Amino acid sequence: MLYLGLISGTSADGIDAALARFDSEAAGKPELVFGRTYAWDTALRERLVALGQQSATLTLDEIAELDVRIGHAFAEAALRALADSGTPAAEVAAIGSHGQTLRHRPQGRPQDGLPQESRPQEGMVPYTLQLGDPNTIAERTGVRVVADFRRRDVAAGGHGAPLLPALHAALLSAPGEDRAVLNLGGIANFTLLPKQAAGDRGQVRGFDTGPANGLMDAWCLRHTGHGFDRDGAFAAAGRVDDALLARLLDEPWFALPPPKSTGRDQFHLGWVESRLGGHEAPQDVQATLLALSARSIADALRAAQPGTARVIACGGGVHNGALMQALARALPGCIVESSAAHGIDPDFVEAMGFAWLAHATVHGLPGNLPSVSGARGPRILGGVYAA
Repeated sequence: MLYLGLISGTSADGIDAALARFDSEAAGKPELVFGRTYAWDTALRERLVALGQQSATLTLDEIAELDVRIGHAFAEAALRALADSGTPAAEVAAIGSHGQTLRHRPQGRPQDGLPQESRPQEGMVPYTLQLGDPNTIAERTGVRVVADFRRRDVAAGGHGAPLLPALHAALLSAPGEDRAVLNLGGIANFTLLPKQAAGDRGQVRGFDTGPANGLMDAWCLRHTGHGFDRDGAFAAAGRVDDALLARLLDEPWFALPPPKSTGRDQFHLGWVESRLGGHEAPQDVQATLLALSARSIADALRAAQPGTARVIACGGGVHNGALMQALARALPGCIVESSAAHGIDPDFVEAMGFAWLAHATVHGLPGNLPSVSGARGPRILGGVYAA
């Protein structure tokens, strides 16, 4: 009952691979057996980051070629994970591959002159697109692949995101307190676990809150040459620009009610630059972007579950000490801690989640939560690609 989960998030900072063991066919609590992050080829990563900008365009030939290139990168990560963990491919029931998100527009493509909504407006076509050809992964690894998890939920009227609240509920619910699981990837998202959710998945809610690491990573790369701000040192060298922060927080998306989701095509450097006055020091912008992440996350939690006693954080942002401290300051009276405090490696929760989703699909179990995504009902997610 071994499943391998693969994901590259909105920051495209690496391909996370997590090997998880399941003790039964029921979608219960998986055990993380092995986790590792494998670096992208530098040129391919730069291409992916550039494509996250709203203005980026591709020809059909470029999309088709990129799909296969990403598939090869994911296959290579899978093969390396199996080799590094000493696991024969024959012992893996399936690979759950999220792929690399190229566009995520569950509300449909924005149209000039129309206000943003959390649901598609008339004439809009909702869609989400992840690349990483699963046929290539199956062919190279010899393992069955489950992929394309998000589009079925979108087809059912949902946002296709977040997809992991059911796993968060299985792993981290507690009858004694209201909790929230916070994923700090390129984008931040919450899973809200009220006390009663420990026995009722219908009580679980979740939604994206906006930027986490994505904007900070992109700004840091542009001005320092480093792909991320180690422990928030670049931000700590600057001061928060309150006027800029107010302009950033004035973004209409923040006021949308859940269900809602977003991505790098909404929150990108062009979005930041459109709000700059032109005189800001780079380190001050970085400090302000960190404050934007902490403030938008805290505001969203207070609005959605004001009685939250504990925030359990996972994802790469857990390692940014300045961000974690800013979150703690923004949420007085609330414990803010890493999922490591609960015995769960924060770096591989998402990858383990796609192993969990593959396990659910293989056994004919729904993977989405309508209370989170807004879909019309539970759905079995993804397609299965035979080895």
